[in-house]
Amino acid sequence: MNIIIVGCGRVGRSIAEQLNTEGHAITVVDVNPEELDKLVETENIMVIEGNGATYSVLREAGIENCDLLIAVTAADELNLYTCLLAKNAGVNSTIARVRNPEYISDVNVIKDDLKLSLAINPEYTCAGEIARLVKYVGIMSIRSFAGDQVDLIKIKIKEDSPLVNKRIADNASLLKGNVRFCFVERGEELYIPDGDFVLRVGDEASFVAPSQVASKMLKSLGIISNKMRSAMILGGSKIGFYLAKILRDSGLSVKIFEKNPSRCEELSEDLPGVMIFNGDAMDEDLLLSEGIDRADAVICLMNTDEENLLASLYAKHVNPNAKVVTELGNLKFRSVVDSLPLDSIIRPKHLTGQFIIRYVRGMQNTIGNNVETMYKISHNRAEALEFRVRENSAVTGVPLSQLNLKKDLQIICISRNGKIITPGGNDTIEKGDSVIVVTKHQGLSDLKSILR
Repeated sequence: MNIIIVGCGRVGRSIAEQLNTEGHAITVVDVNPEELDKLVETENIMVIEGNGATYSVLREAGIENCDLLIAVTAADELNLYTCLLAKNAGVNSTIARVRNPEYISDVNVIKDDLKLSLAINPEYTCAGEIARLVKYVGIMSIRSFAGDQVDLIKIKIKEDSPLVNKRIADNASLLKGNVRFCFVERGEELYIPDGDFVLRVGDEASFVAPSQVASKMLKSLGIISNKMRSAMILGGSKIGFYLAKILRDSGLSVKIFEKNPSRCEELSEDLPGVMIFNGDAMDEDLLLSEGIDRADAVICLMNTDEENLLASLYAKHVNPNAKVVTELGNLKFRSVVDSLPLDSIIRPKHLTGQFIIRYVRGMQNTIGNNVETMYKISHNRAEALEFRVRENSAVTGVPLSQLNLKKDLQIICISRNGKIITPGGNDTIEKGDSVIVVTKHQGLSDLKSILR
């Protein structure tokens, strides 16, 4: 597909890099030549210096042959206007980033009036992801499929875990019969395990299960703790604003620490019921005086990765039982970061990229059995995908044991008429099903592509 991305900030650059690996023809437009130069240094992508909200620049970028335009500049109004120009130029599909909290309730109206394919708010999406993580102390990540009926949960195997040094098949009673381990990260290695795979201390293991079953399993493993009551948010960013609102509305006591006085005033006006502290979130005395050693959750959302990493390590040091979530914008020194005793890491720009890639894959096959949900796993080395079966094909009506599946690929769950099936060899895929697949293969856009 021919895709134009207007905006080469963190989000735009991340989207360009991810879509480029999917094999699309990408053109990036931005007024800042330095940002474009950074992209060209690492990626084989065409760039255009100029204002993407002008028809002359869009024409230079190839708007006449464009299949999809994505506008992700820092200005919402500019993004919306750029998409309007693209629509008038004949582009069928457009995506705009809309970040302003004042627009959040109007997003659907804006989307319909401007005939946008998607209106995405990365900060709001990220806040929702963090809010889900805050529910559980012991999990590293949680993603959902099949309309939130099925969860993909990542945990770290500890010394006292009943799963340690046993084959996965030997844990059948503990796993409640409807739990399927699908990925295990061990150091630099990534495995899609079978029943003979033995879990070791330190493994990062991901499993898929119906949401209620997953909750019972986490309780049996001692991972779910008491109900969350309090959260401290370090940094008053847009993500912090959205997150505080979600957690407050869920009944938690929420504190935000922000050193910019004018931002504190804005947050105080917009977040009644949330305690706003005007102070440096890197001030140990301030954090201790306000109870960081007693908080149920600490979420680090400051301006730099270094601050967030240090604050997260400090929070775990003074409060080992807290759920600590760390925002990271970059992947620098990944091996070092992965070795740190962190609970959960959130990368907003990658969440946005995955969201858009899922939409693009759906565009590629709107008639067939296309991707409904997609998550990148283990630094993009694997994927978990949900396909909606809209037509009969070579994969339907055939027992799974008779399908010639690709290597490093498993069918781990089928949702049929609201019923969740953990499939065995005699089960079949039928029209109307949602099918969850895990694989090391990249770029699958249709269910038929699971076959060799």
